[in-house]
Amino acid sequence: MTAGPDRTPIDTSRPHPARVYDYLLGGKDHYPVDQELGEQMPELAKAGVAQNRAFMQRAAGWAARAGIDQFLDIGTGIPTRPNLHQVVQEVNPAARIVYTDNDPIVLRHAEALLVSSPEGVTEYLDADVREPEKILAHARTVLDFDRPVALSLIALMHFLADEEDPYGITRTLVDALPAGSCLVLSHFTQDFITTDQEALDRYRSSGITLRPRDRAEVARFFDGLDLVDPGLVTAPQWHHGTPAPEGREIIDTFHVGVGRVR
Repeated sequence: MTAGPDRTPIDTSRPHPARVYDYLLGGKDHYPVDQELGEQMPELAKAGVAQNRAFMQRAAGWAARAGIDQFLDIGTGIPTRPNLHQVVQEVNPAARIVYTDNDPIVLRHAEALLVSSPEGVTEYLDADVREPEKILAHARTVLDFDRPVALSLIALMHFLADEEDPYGITRTLVDALPAGSCLVLSHFTQDFITTDQEALDRYRSSGITLRPRDRAEVARFFDGLDLVDPGLVTAPQWHHGTPAPEGREIIDTFHVGVGRVR
Protein backbone atom coordinates (compact mmCIF):
# COMPACT_ATOMS: atom_id res chain seq x y z
CA MET A 1 0.00 0.00 0.00
CA THR A 2 1.10 3.54 -0.76
CA ALA A 3 -0.56 6.70 0.48
CA GLY A 4 -1.14 10.06 -1.11
CA PRO A 5 -1.03 13.52 0.46
CA ASP A 6 -4.53 13.00 1.86
CA ARG A 7 -3.38 9.72 3.46
CA THR A 8 -5.95 7.76 1.47
CA PRO A 9 -4.32 4.40 0.70
CA ILE A 10 -3.76 3.12 -2.82
CA ASP A 11 -4.06 -0.65 -2.93
CA THR A 12 -1.42 -1.84 -5.41
CA SER A 13 -2.03 -5.50 -4.60
CA ARG A 14 -5.32 -5.68 -6.48
CA PRO A 15 -6.33 -4.32 -9.89
CA HIS A 16 -8.78 -1.42 -10.06
CA PRO A 17 -11.20 -0.88 -12.98
CA ALA A 18 -10.05 2.71 -13.60
CA ARG A 19 -6.41 1.67 -13.78
CA VAL A 20 -7.11 -1.36 -16.01
CA TYR A 21 -9.12 0.98 -18.26
CA ASP A 22 -6.11 3.31 -18.36
CA TYR A 23 -3.88 0.44 -19.46
CA LEU A 24 -6.33 -0.62 -22.19
CA LEU A 25 -6.40 2.97 -23.47
CA GLY A 26 -2.60 2.98 -23.69
CA GLY A 27 -2.06 5.15 -20.62
CA LYS A 28 0.80 5.00 -18.15
CA ASP A 29 -1.00 5.59 -14.84
CA HIS A 30 -1.47 2.07 -13.57
CA TYR A 31 0.42 -0.59 -11.62
CA PRO A 32 1.84 -3.98 -12.66
CA VAL A 33 -1.20 -5.76 -11.21
CA ASP A 34 -3.46 -3.69 -13.50
CA GLN A 35 -1.26 -4.28 -16.54
CA GLU A 36 -1.14 -8.00 -15.84
CA LEU A 37 -4.93 -8.21 -15.86
CA GLY A 38 -5.22 -5.94 -18.90
CA GLU A 39 -2.81 -8.14 -20.86
CA GLN A 40 -5.13 -11.08 -20.27
CA MET A 41 -8.06 -9.27 -21.89
CA PRO A 42 -8.85 -10.04 -25.56
CA GLU A 43 -7.72 -7.52 -28.17
CA LEU A 44 -11.29 -6.42 -28.79
CA ALA A 45 -11.31 -5.01 -25.23
CA LYS A 46 -8.80 -2.32 -26.22
CA ALA A 47 -10.77 -1.31 -29.30
CA GLY A 48 -14.01 -1.41 -27.35
CA VAL A 49 -12.87 0.95 -24.58
CA ALA A 50 -11.41 3.37 -27.15
CA GLN A 51 -14.71 3.52 -29.01
CA ASN A 52 -16.57 3.92 -25.71
CA ARG A 53 -14.32 6.86 -24.83
CA ALA A 54 -15.00 8.41 -28.23
CA PHE A 55 -18.74 8.08 -27.58
CA MET A 56 -18.34 10.02 -24.33
CA GLN A 57 -16.62 12.83 -26.18
CA ARG A 58 -19.31 13.00 -28.89
CA ALA A 59 -22.18 12.85 -26.38
CA ALA A 60 -20.65 15.46 -24.06
CA GLY A 61 -20.06 17.77 -27.01
CA TRP A 62 -23.66 17.30 -28.14
CA ALA A 63 -24.98 18.14 -24.66
CA ALA A 64 -22.87 21.31 -24.52
CA ARG A 65 -24.03 22.40 -27.98
CA ALA A 66 -27.61 21.70 -26.88
CA GLY A 67 -27.17 24.35 -24.18
CA ILE A 68 -26.32 22.27 -21.11
CA ASP A 69 -23.48 23.90 -19.18
CA GLN A 70 -23.40 21.72 -16.03
CA PHE A 71 -22.03 18.18 -15.90
CA LEU A 72 -21.87 15.51 -13.17
CA ASP A 73 -19.47 12.78 -14.29
CA ILE A 74 -19.46 9.70 -12.03
CA GLY A 75 -16.78 7.07 -12.57
CA THR A 76 -14.41 9.61 -14.04
CA GLY A 77 -11.44 7.32 -14.47
CA ILE A 78 -7.84 8.43 -14.89
CA PRO A 79 -7.69 11.56 -17.06
CA THR A 80 -7.11 10.79 -20.75
CA ARG A 81 -7.18 13.78 -23.11
CA PRO A 82 -9.51 15.10 -24.19
CA ASN A 83 -11.37 14.89 -20.89
CA LEU A 84 -15.05 15.75 -20.53
CA HIS A 85 -14.42 19.28 -19.28
CA GLN A 86 -12.08 19.99 -22.19
CA VAL A 87 -14.74 18.86 -24.66
CA VAL A 88 -17.56 20.91 -23.16
CA GLN A 89 -15.51 24.00 -22.27
CA GLU A 90 -14.38 24.20 -25.85
CA VAL A 91 -18.06 24.77 -26.63
CA ASN A 92 -18.81 26.87 -23.53
CA PRO A 93 -15.80 28.01 -21.46
CA ALA A 94 -18.12 28.78 -18.52
CA ALA A 95 -19.30 25.17 -18.16
CA ARG A 96 -19.14 23.68 -14.66
CA ILE A 97 -18.11 20.06 -14.09
CA VAL A 98 -18.09 17.83 -11.01
CA TYR A 99 -15.99 14.71 -11.44
CA THR A 100 -16.50 11.73 -9.10
CA ASP A 101 -14.45 8.56 -8.61
CA ASN A 102 -13.39 6.31 -5.75
CA ASP A 103 -9.73 5.58 -6.52
CA PRO A 104 -7.03 7.72 -4.83
CA ILE A 105 -4.80 7.59 -7.91
CA VAL A 106 -7.65 9.09 -9.95
CA LEU A 107 -7.96 11.84 -7.33
CA ARG A 108 -4.27 12.72 -7.63
CA HIS A 109 -4.41 12.95 -11.40
CA ALA A 110 -7.72 14.77 -11.35
CA GLU A 111 -6.37 17.45 -9.05
CA ALA A 112 -3.33 17.90 -11.30
CA LEU A 113 -4.91 17.65 -14.74
CA LEU A 114 -8.63 18.41 -14.60
CA VAL A 115 -8.12 22.17 -14.62
CA SER A 116 -10.99 24.38 -15.67
CA SER A 117 -10.93 27.28 -18.05
CA PRO A 118 -10.84 30.60 -16.15
CA GLU A 119 -14.54 31.18 -16.81
CA GLY A 120 -15.72 27.74 -15.70
CA VAL A 121 -15.30 25.27 -12.83
CA THR A 122 -14.02 21.74 -12.42
CA GLU A 123 -14.22 20.03 -9.06
CA TYR A 124 -13.43 16.50 -7.94
CA LEU A 125 -15.31 14.41 -5.35
CA ASP A 126 -13.89 11.23 -3.85
CA ALA A 127 -17.01 9.06 -3.62
CA ASP A 128 -18.53 5.81 -4.83
CA VAL A 129 -21.57 5.61 -7.12
CA ARG A 130 -23.14 3.42 -4.45
CA GLU A 131 -23.41 6.65 -2.39
CA PRO A 132 -25.74 8.64 -4.66
CA GLU A 133 -27.06 10.91 -1.92
CA LYS A 134 -23.51 11.88 -0.88
CA ILE A 135 -22.65 12.63 -4.50
CA LEU A 136 -25.77 14.73 -5.00
CA ALA A 137 -25.23 16.67 -1.76
CA HIS A 138 -21.75 17.69 -2.88
CA ALA A 139 -22.76 18.35 -6.48
CA ARG A 140 -25.43 20.78 -5.28
CA THR A 141 -22.70 22.95 -3.77
CA VAL A 142 -21.17 23.41 -7.23
CA LEU A 143 -24.02 22.93 -9.70
CA ASP A 144 -27.42 24.63 -9.86
CA PHE A 145 -30.01 21.85 -9.82
CA ASP A 146 -32.71 24.32 -10.85
CA ARG A 147 -31.12 24.26 -14.32
CA PRO A 148 -30.35 21.30 -16.62
CA VAL A 149 -27.47 19.01 -15.68
CA ALA A 150 -25.89 16.26 -17.80
CA LEU A 151 -25.30 13.14 -15.70
CA SER A 152 -22.53 10.95 -17.15
CA LEU A 153 -22.31 7.24 -16.23
CA ILE A 154 -19.74 5.99 -18.72
CA ALA A 155 -18.62 2.34 -18.54
CA LEU A 156 -19.60 2.23 -14.88
CA MET A 157 -22.79 0.37 -14.09
CA HIS A 158 -21.54 -3.01 -15.34
CA PHE A 159 -19.27 -2.97 -12.28
CA LEU A 160 -22.37 -3.20 -10.06
CA ALA A 161 -23.96 -6.56 -9.40
CA ASP A 162 -27.73 -6.91 -9.55
CA GLU A 163 -27.96 -7.10 -5.77
CA GLU A 164 -26.33 -3.65 -5.52
CA ASP A 165 -29.42 -2.18 -7.21
CA PRO A 166 -27.84 -0.34 -10.16
CA TYR A 167 -31.27 0.70 -11.43
CA GLY A 168 -32.28 2.17 -8.07
CA ILE A 169 -29.00 4.08 -7.83
CA THR A 170 -29.48 5.48 -11.32
CA ARG A 171 -33.08 6.43 -10.53
CA THR A 172 -32.00 8.28 -7.37
CA LEU A 173 -29.52 10.31 -9.42
CA VAL A 174 -31.87 10.98 -12.34
CA ASP A 175 -34.81 11.91 -10.09
CA ALA A 176 -32.69 14.75 -8.67
CA LEU A 177 -32.26 16.31 -12.13
CA PRO A 178 -34.58 19.06 -13.42
CA ALA A 179 -36.40 18.92 -16.73
CA GLY A 180 -34.12 19.42 -19.71
CA SER A 181 -31.29 17.46 -18.07
CA CYS A 182 -29.93 14.28 -19.61
CA LEU A 183 -28.42 10.93 -18.72
CA VAL A 184 -25.39 9.87 -20.79
CA LEU A 185 -24.72 6.17 -20.23
CA SER A 186 -22.64 3.38 -21.72
CA HIS A 187 -22.68 -0.24 -20.56
CA PHE A 188 -20.66 -3.33 -21.45
CA THR A 189 -22.61 -6.02 -23.31
CA GLN A 190 -21.97 -9.45 -24.79
CA ASP A 191 -24.84 -9.17 -27.24
CA PHE A 192 -22.61 -8.94 -30.31
CA ILE A 193 -19.48 -10.84 -29.36
CA THR A 194 -18.40 -14.28 -28.30
CA THR A 195 -16.32 -13.24 -25.35
CA ASP A 196 -13.47 -15.38 -24.10
CA GLN A 197 -15.17 -16.81 -21.00
CA GLU A 198 -11.81 -17.65 -19.51
CA ALA A 199 -10.76 -14.00 -19.79
CA LEU A 200 -13.98 -12.86 -18.11
CA ASP A 201 -13.47 -15.38 -15.34
CA ARG A 202 -9.91 -14.09 -14.79
CA TYR A 203 -11.25 -10.53 -14.61
CA ARG A 204 -13.87 -11.48 -12.04
CA SER A 205 -11.44 -13.61 -10.02
CA SER A 206 -9.29 -10.48 -9.57
CA GLY A 207 -11.98 -9.15 -7.26
CA ILE A 208 -13.65 -6.86 -9.80
CA THR A 209 -17.37 -7.34 -10.32
CA LEU A 210 -18.34 -7.49 -13.99
CA ARG A 211 -21.98 -7.84 -14.99
CA PRO A 212 -22.56 -7.52 -18.74
CA ARG A 213 -26.17 -6.66 -19.60
CA ASP A 214 -28.16 -7.16 -22.77
CA ARG A 215 -29.99 -4.45 -24.66
CA ALA A 216 -33.26 -4.84 -22.76
CA GLU A 217 -31.44 -4.66 -19.43
CA VAL A 218 -29.53 -1.53 -20.46
CA ALA A 219 -32.74 0.06 -21.75
CA ARG A 220 -34.12 -0.09 -18.19
CA PHE A 221 -31.63 2.58 -17.11
CA PHE A 222 -33.50 4.99 -19.41
CA ASP A 223 -37.00 4.23 -18.12
CA GLY A 224 -39.04 7.44 -18.02
CA LEU A 225 -36.58 9.36 -20.19
CA ASP A 226 -36.85 10.42 -23.83
CA LEU A 227 -34.01 8.84 -25.81
CA VAL A 228 -32.17 11.22 -28.09
CA ASP A 229 -31.73 9.98 -31.67
CA PRO A 230 -30.40 7.49 -32.66
CA GLY A 231 -31.69 5.88 -29.44
CA LEU A 232 -30.05 2.97 -27.66
CA VAL A 233 -27.29 1.78 -29.99
CA THR A 234 -23.70 0.60 -29.88
CA ALA A 235 -20.91 3.10 -29.21
CA PRO A 236 -19.78 3.59 -32.84
CA GLN A 237 -23.40 4.10 -33.95
CA TRP A 238 -24.02 7.10 -31.68
CA HIS A 239 -22.93 10.20 -33.55
CA HIS A 240 -25.85 12.59 -33.18
CA GLY A 241 -25.02 15.74 -35.10
CA THR A 242 -21.44 14.61 -35.74
CA PRO A 243 -19.82 12.58 -38.53
CA ALA A 244 -19.78 8.81 -38.14
CA PRO A 245 -16.50 7.39 -36.80
CA GLU A 246 -14.13 6.33 -39.56
CA GLY A 247 -10.84 4.60 -40.11
CA ARG A 248 -11.04 1.78 -37.60
CA GLU A 249 -12.69 -1.56 -37.11
CA ILE A 250 -16.09 -1.30 -35.46
CA ILE A 251 -16.22 -3.23 -32.19
CA ASP A 252 -19.68 -3.52 -30.66
CA THR A 253 -19.04 -4.10 -26.95
CA PHE A 254 -21.09 -1.28 -25.39
CA HIS A 255 -24.73 -0.27 -25.50
CA VAL A 256 -24.91 3.52 -25.26
CA GLY A 257 -27.55 6.21 -25.18
CA VAL A 258 -28.54 9.68 -24.10
CA GLY A 259 -31.90 10.21 -22.40
CA ARG A 260 -33.62 13.54 -21.80
CA VAL A 261 -35.39 14.28 -18.51
CA ARG A 262 -38.96 15.47 -19.12
